[in-house]
Parts: sequence; structure tokens; C-alpha cells
Amino acid sequence: MERLPKIGIPLFIGIVVLIIFIAKSTVTIDSGEAGVLYKTFGGGVVTEEPPLSEGFHFVAPWNKVFVYEVRQQSIDEEMTVLSSNGLEISLDASVWFQPEYEALGKLHQEKGEAYIQRLLQPAIRSATRAVVGRYNPEQLYASKREAIQQEIFDETNLLLEDQYVQVNEVLVRDVSLPSTIKEAIERKLRQEQESLEYEFRLSKAEQEAERQRIDAEGKARANSILSQSLTDKILQEKGIQATIELSKSNNSKVIVIGSGKDGLPIILGNN
Repeated sequence: MERLPKIGIPLFIGIVVLIIFIAKSTVTIDSGEAGVLYKTFGGGVVTEEPPLSEGFHFVAPWNKVFVYEVRQQSIDEEMTVLSSNGLEISLDASVWFQPEYEALGKLHQEKGEAYIQRLLQPAIRSATRAVVGRYNPEQLYASKREAIQQEIFDETNLLLEDQYVQVNEVLVRDVSLPSTIKEAIERKLRQEQESLEYEFRLSKAEQEAERQRIDAEGKARANSILSQSLTDKILQEKGIQATIELSKSNNSKVIVIGSGKDGLPIILGNN
């Protein structure tokens, strides 16, 4: 009985050591994450094999696992850059990105866990400065938002080529100009709109005037043709035809043949 405490203490210590060993030898990778294995006695960061996937893994206790989020992430950037004529432009953008899964080991080895601050943000800022510098404030404010967005995306991807980071989208949320420049641009746009509206009204008026002229010419030409075609013989024939039709009416009347002007019949009474 006296030997039990002496045996129990080493046993307890052994159990504790075993628990620590097991705890140090396992790692759990959560959903949307991947692990980079660092072998202390085996060449450092493992770059030739895929990263550790989601789930439970056994790892030698002297090795380390660095966990990275590999699903799409987003960062917001607020930048002040210069336009083509040297004016300061405030631009807010969101960038969707994710590390390249198969190259996660190389990303960790060459860029480290702070790759967003060391790599991604400088690339975005450099691309934005380059793109905005191609445009004047009026283009940035009025018509080039989508073009700028696409150019920043293309420029950023060019800078990050072979850098183990994938940029999925760049969204320009807002472009802010100095208030005086903004007011001048809005005033110019209003004037241009008013000018276009005036030109439209003028064009419509000219079209209506032309339509009326053509209509009047058509009527005048028709009257001229009709006047030339109405000879005395034709008029007499028309009058006789009209008299015949009237004589068929049930109303009482007196028709005097050949007593009217130009020899046409005269119709007396309609009762």
C-alpha cells in the first residue's frame, strides 16, 4: 500500500504527458480553411504537396500547422488619388479575393500570413493610382465608372500574376470630387442637357414646318389639276347627272329643263 503513491505519481505524469502529446499531434481544420504544414526537422514549409484540407489531422508534435481562410474574402479600400490633371479624387472600392488553394504553401513561405497587407493592398492601390491617372474628373464623375472598375481589376491581376492570390472582382462604390469641381461638372451637364432639349424642339418644329409645306404644295397641285380638268362640258354633264338623281327623290319639286345658267336645269321647291 505504501508503494501505490510512488507508482501513482509517475503514472499520473505519464498520462498527462500522453494527453499533451496527443493534443499537440492533432489539428482540426474548419470549413473554408486549409492548413500549411511546417516540418521542423523535415525541410520547413511543405510546398510540393496540397495543403491540409478541412477536418481532423494527426501531425507530429514538433511540427506546426498555419491555418488560412481559402474561401472568397472582401476588403474595403478608401484611397485618395490624382486625376490626369492633378486634382485629388477620393475613391472607395471593395475587392473580392482568395488565396490560390494549391499554392497556399508557397504563399505562406514567400509572403507570410500578412499577405493581404504586404501584397494585396499595395497592388490595389498602385493599380487604382495608375487607372485614375488616365482620366479627368468629368470622365470619372459622369461616364467612366464601369470602365475604371474593369481597368483596376485588370491592372491588379497583372500586378498579382504569379503571386498566389486570385482577385475575383473589383467594385468601385463611390468616386468623390472636390465640391467646386463637382458643382462645375453638374452645371455643365445641365447646360448640355438643356442644349440637347432645345435642339430637339427646334428639329421637331422644322419637321412640322416641312410637313405643312409639303401638305400645302400637295393640295395646291391637286386643286390645279382639278381646275384644269373641269371643262364646261364636264360641268354640264355633272349637273345633268345630279338633276336625274334629285328627280328620283320622293320630295315634291318642279324641274325646269334648260332654264338655268349655262342651260342647266332649275329645281324649284323641295316639299
